[in-house]
Amino acid sequence: MTDVTAAGPTGAGKGSLLNQDDRTGKRNRAEGRFKMYGLIAVCIGIGMLVLLLISILSNGLSSFQQTTLRIQVDLPEDKLDKSGVRDPSVMSKVTTFGYAPLLRDGLVATLAANGIETELSDKDVAELISDESVAQLRNRVLANPDVIGTTIEVNALASGRIDGYYKDRVTMASAERDSNISPEQLQLADRLKEAGLLGTSFNWLFFTAPDASDTRPEAAGLGVAILGSLYMMLIVLVLALPIGVAASIYLEEFAPQNRWTDLIEVNISNLAAVPSIVFGILGLAIFINFAGLPQSAPIVGGLVLTLMTLPTIIIATRAALKAVPPSIRDAALGLGASKMQSVFHHVLPLAMPGILTGTIIGLAQALGETAPLLLIGMVAFVREYPDSPLDGGFFDPATALPVQIFNWTQRSDPAFVERASGAIIVLLLFLLVMNLTAIFLRRKFERRW
Repeated sequence: MTDVTAAGPTGAGKGSLLNQDDRTGKRNRAEGRFKMYGLIAVCIGIGMLVLLLISILSNGLSSFQQTTLRIQVDLPEDKLDKSGVRDPSVMSKVTTFGYAPLLRDGLVATLAANGIETELSDKDVAELISDESVAQLRNRVLANPDVIGTTIEVNALASGRIDGYYKDRVTMASAERDSNISPEQLQLADRLKEAGLLGTSFNWLFFTAPDASDTRPEAAGLGVAILGSLYMMLIVLVLALPIGVAASIYLEEFAPQNRWTDLIEVNISNLAAVPSIVFGILGLAIFINFAGLPQSAPIVGGLVLTLMTLPTIIIATRAALKAVPPSIRDAALGLGASKMQSVFHHVLPLAMPGILTGTIIGLAQALGETAPLLLIGMVAFVREYPDSPLDGGFFDPATALPVQIFNWTQRSDPAFVERASGAIIVLLLFLLVMNLTAIFLRRKFERRW
């Protein structure tokens, strides 16, 4: 007998809904506690996510800012182009050692021109400038030889310690114990900032520059890593999408139900749960040791990530095909359509939102993978940009965003930790865009019946 039927004719008995008995009260209190536990779990999850984001943003947002020095630099012809032919191939014989004194003398002259006095030696003054600025000046001159014999304004990168000083990573107290910087150099930097010769601006090089050596954290960028990740995602998209969708359509719509198809389905589910590092070992054995493909190349990384992404796409595509009502198939067959026509003209278009969603989620998962790429050598230090895909860029050395983050976290300079946190923000933005794209496509093409 239920609570409703237990009530008397007047509805006011002991079992009435108006008078809650002990059993009902106990059940309602248990339900209230369960709701409270669920709410607490949600709050804890959101709180941990907020703490994680705060930690990443507090450490990484400063990587999108860079300190630079505005210097007037003389480019004498007798030191940079003695032949006077203005031929870059001839001028390239002058190495960065020939350009370093020009930046040093330019900074000393700039101090004098602005009335900034210092007791530091010229060598100590030059340490305010990043070594990467010398290479940038050389590249600028080789790209435009006509500037030789003139005085140009150079926005030179400040050294890592000076940059860290304006990001609260370096202090006067820490400078007293640091062999790479001194409090006097920091004080000189403050005077340069007061004179308008030193400032902080948005760091576009963080997105376009390649990786830098351990002594030049201020010049490290994500250019090669972003390009390498893009190449790998192209390979995964071109290979995994058609193969995964074709396999799903066959298994769901055409394959007979027997022990072989059951075995295939079980293995696909098992592959989806295999740790990613196992795919790295497989790629190392097959694509590098057996096939002889180059290490640290996007083609190998793309093939490995394709193998890892295929189970995810197959499972998502089969789920999307199953969600299409059988009446759609029956109606198409009843009107005279063949089995293939009913699948490709009716079932597949209706399942397309789920297929696209599963594909993008699989690509997002592949974009954040690190372990398999480490095993195929993509952790190598790469400074050169890969060529375009038409010129064989898929076979050139490259790295990837998650591997670059791992690489920077292994370096001792705190500036690389800042760069790693900034790279995490970039990676999270890419993943956010991909997931928002999946939601948009699902909403746009979704059909209700």
